[in-house]
Amino acid sequence: MARTIANDKTRELQRTLYRAAKADPKRRFHALFDKVHRRDVLERAWDEVRANRGAAGVDRQTIADVEEYGVAKLLSELERDLRDGSYRTLPARRVFIPKPGRPTEQRPLSIPAVRDRIVQAAVKTVIEPIFEADFAECSFGFRPRRSAHDALQVLVDEAWKGKRWVAETDIASCYEEIPHDRLMAAIEERICDRKLLKLLRAMLRAGVMQDGAVTRSVAGTPQGGVVSPVLCNVYLHRLDRQWKAHGRGVLVRYADDLLAICSSRREAQAALEALRAILGELGLRPKEPKTRIVELRDGGEGFIFLGFEHRLATARGRRGGQIEFLVRYPSPEAMRRARRRVSEITARKRLLLPVEQIVQELNLFLRGWSGYFRYGSSSRAFHQLMTHTYDRLCMFVAKRHKRGRPYARWLFARGLRRRVGLFDLHDGRVIAPRANKPWRAKPNAAR
Repeated sequence: MARTIANDKTRELQRTLYRAAKADPKRRFHALFDKVHRRDVLERAWDEVRANRGAAGVDRQTIADVEEYGVAKLLSELERDLRDGSYRTLPARRVFIPKPGRPTEQRPLSIPAVRDRIVQAAVKTVIEPIFEADFAECSFGFRPRRSAHDALQVLVDEAWKGKRWVAETDIASCYEEIPHDRLMAAIEERICDRKLLKLLRAMLRAGVMQDGAVTRSVAGTPQGGVVSPVLCNVYLHRLDRQWKAHGRGVLVRYADDLLAICSSRREAQAALEALRAILGELGLRPKEPKTRIVELRDGGEGFIFLGFEHRLATARGRRGGQIEFLVRYPSPEAMRRARRRVSEITARKRLLLPVEQIVQELNLFLRGWSGYFRYGSSSRAFHQLMTHTYDRLCMFVAKRHKRGRPYARWLFARGLRRRVGLFDLHDGRVIAPRANKPWRAKPNAAR
């Protein structure tokens, strides 16, 4: 009950800040730092950090260690350190993870200490509603009550209106190249609390530790920090503002992944030139291998955005004649990653694990994967992944019994899926996108 009341107080604080920022777009907030170390804000920050789990930072302290040490005790220490100015941010632990679909390339990931993640979450709780009041409609990534499917719906609606040209690009190393001085200038447009600004600068300058050495830079909001997505959106909001004055077509931006859907090739070329110019002014650059212009036409090439492949299709209308509309389905890369994940779960090296545990892990993955990709024309992809999953599970059980593929086929025919409780992708409806309709609308596609 006490924690619920604290969360209600935090939500009321956020609503108050949002309404104040929305009412006066030029207002600069000067009394925010005391909100960061409020006990209810820190408690909510801890709830978010615990829910996200995550690895330990440079101090090697895990979530379990914090719970053993005492959550209330740690929050009291953070509250005291923030209030008296003795709080110090530790460097983040630098690790490298393979990029999805490109195992030879690695993405730098910075893992702050648990205590620093709590403070970052508290800062995010306080500053996010202020900047949310300013963010443009074209921005969808890492924002409350906005999702990737909202961005995808814009593409369906604009294609229905007749736009057939897409200028797409990514921002190269966006999180690593945002200049600190320009980012702080963007923050100071809305915040003038000196203590909070000092804390934000300390977070940016904390640096990263790799192989025992700490490096600090004058650019970047390390990817992996709790507050980094908000800071990235604050800085890229300058791109969104300049687009209103200099852009062409309809911009759709999901964090550092963006495209403009246009009415003609000339407009698409102008949009791409505008994006290059605006990014250059911000000290950023487009990722050239992913920068291109695509014409949408029936039977032509499509484009990949937010895990889906998008193509133009034609069908007979209710009153006769042909209608054109945008369809989407899981991209080839998304399918490869899904099959790879299923193969990892059912790998030979895991034969000693109980079948129930394997099925539980498969169900967890399949439910999450289908929950995202069911909003598209994904029936065929679902069938392919379900067949692959069932085949891998049958072979896994056969190997546990030291039997071969014929035994696996026998298990398949005997209905192993129902006996072990494997989630079936065919049990959920696929919801095909429709123009000018909410994407959460009643299912309108076959199973």
